[in-house]
Amino acid sequence: MFEQLLYELPVYLLTGAFVGFAAGLLGIGGGLIIVPVLTTAFVYFLDTEHIVHLAIGTSLATILITSLSSVKAHHGHGAVRWDIVKLLVLGVLLGAFFGGWSSQFFSSSVLGMIFGILEVLIAINMLLAFKPNPQRELPGLPGNTLAGGLIGSLASLVGIGGGTLTTPYLVWNNVSMHQAIATSAAVSLPVALAGSIGFILGGIEAQNLPAYSTGYIYWPAFAGIVLASVFTAPLGARLAHQLPVKTLKRVFGVFLLILASKMLFFT
Repeated sequence: MFEQLLYELPVYLLTGAFVGFAAGLLGIGGGLIIVPVLTTAFVYFLDTEHIVHLAIGTSLATILITSLSSVKAHHGHGAVRWDIVKLLVLGVLLGAFFGGWSSQFFSSSVLGMIFGILEVLIAINMLLAFKPNPQRELPGLPGNTLAGGLIGSLASLVGIGGGTLTTPYLVWNNVSMHQAIATSAAVSLPVALAGSIGFILGGIEAQNLPAYSTGYIYWPAFAGIVLASVFTAPLGARLAHQLPVKTLKRVFGVFLLILASKMLFFT
């Protein structure tokens, strides 16, 4: 078993390095990359029918650590809108826990399909860069609690962290791009925390889980991804304030379409 882990670890380290950088740079949940990569790697490394569940649960757990590094860097630039985080956090926590816990009622193929469809929609949003009505503003506490619940439940169910959905939501309500990216990274923290707990509880009684897992979280993959991502997330966050993020988002949007096709047709 230990010898197999030596083969697995380089895959997880490389994934973590790229994921951390992308999360810091674009304010996205690293799960957009982690889940497709892990579902592919687990097919070769793990003998279990819970491939997609483990990929999603592990993704959420890693996002919790990655987001901490990213948020620290963004906060240092004064870009995190903590007032918005406070408006969203209750709905996000409740929604994320429900999304993670309810994963036990979905088959791997259904979860893979949901992930693929959502990734396509996110990619389209990145590529087309829709312009919001300039008069639109964020709603009050009830509206943001509802939005947070929807963001949390969807993000947790497919393991993408809150940033991927929060960024377009904030930009749509005329929050500046850099503030939206930074604030979305902060929103990923409660999504990842509550979602990870939900995936642990949802999978705690599942049969035929691999060694070194707790519920639907596989700790060797978590460790490898986190070890690399904590170093690259701050680098991405710093570059987010210097590079043309809109152009990068379009390039990344094409990349997401490729990953989405994997989840839709090869899971």
